[in-house]
Amino acid sequence: MFNLREEGVNSKAWPFEEARRVLKRYKNSHPDKGHVLFQTGYGPSGLPHIGTFGEVSRTTMVKRAFDIISDIPSKLLCYSDDMDGFRKVPKNVPLQEELMADLNLPLTKVRDPFGTHKSFADHNNSILKEFLDSFGFEYEFASSTDYYNSGKFDEALQIALERFDKIQAIMLPTLGEERRATYSCFLPISPKTGHVLQVPTLERNPSKGTIVYQEPDGEKIEIPVIGGNVKMQWKPDWAMRWMSLGVDYEMSGKDLIDSVSQSSKICRALGKAPPESLSYELFNDENGQKISKSKGNGLSMEDWLSYSSPESLQYFMYQKPKTAKRLYFDVIPKMTDEYYQQLRAYQEQEVPQKLSNPIFHIHGEEAPLPSLPISFSMLLNLTSVSGASETDHLWGFVKRYALNTSPETHPDLDRAIECAIRYYNDFVKPHKKYRLATDLEILAFQDLETRLKAWTGDLDPEGLQGEVYACGRDRFDPLRNWFTAIYEVLLGASQGPRFGGFIALYGVNETIKLINKALNGELVE
Repeated sequence: MFNLREEGVNSKAWPFEEARRVLKRYKNSHPDKGHVLFQTGYGPSGLPHIGTFGEVSRTTMVKRAFDIISDIPSKLLCYSDDMDGFRKVPKNVPLQEELMADLNLPLTKVRDPFGTHKSFADHNNSILKEFLDSFGFEYEFASSTDYYNSGKFDEALQIALERFDKIQAIMLPTLGEERRATYSCFLPISPKTGHVLQVPTLERNPSKGTIVYQEPDGEKIEIPVIGGNVKMQWKPDWAMRWMSLGVDYEMSGKDLIDSVSQSSKICRALGKAPPESLSYELFNDENGQKISKSKGNGLSMEDWLSYSSPESLQYFMYQKPKTAKRLYFDVIPKMTDEYYQQLRAYQEQEVPQKLSNPIFHIHGEEAPLPSLPISFSMLLNLTSVSGASETDHLWGFVKRYALNTSPETHPDLDRAIECAIRYYNDFVKPHKKYRLATDLEILAFQDLETRLKAWTGDLDPEGLQGEVYACGRDRFDPLRNWFTAIYEVLLGASQGPRFGGFIALYGVNETIKLINKALNGELVE
């Protein structure tokens, strides 16, 4: 008999390792705020990208693990830094020239170039929340603008004003000489232009709760630090937020390791311990470059979901967060098939193994039953050789192979078929290149054709695979050269599926016809 909490406490899966670090913060007492707070941060200066989703997904996995090993309530806060100044126009949005006029305004005051929301920040926040909701994440959304304007940060801002010198002493050594000369942890919101100003603080009046700064036109202005009149520079802001809200856990990209260090020092200077943190590796695009909101490179969440299931995306996010990953279209088939392989394995595992399976961290204890009897890569190859452009065409093959399946009874398979057709047309078909068989390969293909013509058994993948092996075993050394020939000559690809399974799905007679076309040179353009 397994005890889920006890197994979680001992599990080596990375979400449980992270959760145990959070739990150590409260080994002697519960938090005064009544819950443990997990936070994810997001800057809506550009369209939300898949890295933001990854941070929420991974943090949710840690929170789920924490909830298993602890009886302390927990909460996930998704915080949008939407009061930040608009410093650069993203390249992947319309109205490029018009947006130039909004530079330096808070993001919640920048026009929405898509014309659907009050501001650019509102538009991007809405997209993010829509995706998070579609995945069923349990979170509370927080707006920096709302928190500053509502007074939620007033007490923390007053403390920051009183400890201004300590904050400056932490930040100034990290800056270049020119930036040091004008740096202030407080950014006034100009009452004249509405701009978020990066100007020196000339005077501080903690007893009045105000600062004095100079406008670009030379006028000196005194303003309160509370009530939304200022925003803090982002590292001090991060620390102030940790301190004010009592954040217990927040992960961030490897490129922010130094920022985490500085913000942690500032948080301590403000009187609170910084949260536990994990520095994850960044996602790279097809060229090995870091994906970026402003560049719009790499994959978006919409892109991934056009070609695969939401669960496969979460599976990708679970994998080795401290290892850099190439995030581009060619990873989708592999992640899709691995997700379903793990889902099938999950059903037979005992609790200790389940807790190490990514499926548990994606779905929790209530994992769905496997519903994809055919791999995504096999569907891609079937699409390729059949020339199918409609799902009904592919379903004709599938129903013969996987009996008692239909779009109604197997909606995941129906969606996978749609995705396979779309993926094939967009990414496989443009790069397919068949070649002619060599003399040795022709003999092997003729042998396979003869064996298939004599086949009288059922569509048995293992039996058919044995026939494929027999054709190459005595002819090719190493044997993998035979399978490479099958893929390149029959499928126009450098790699492919277990071919016995492919024959069972595509059909014996259809495979014979495919071999004839290849040997007659009909597949080569």
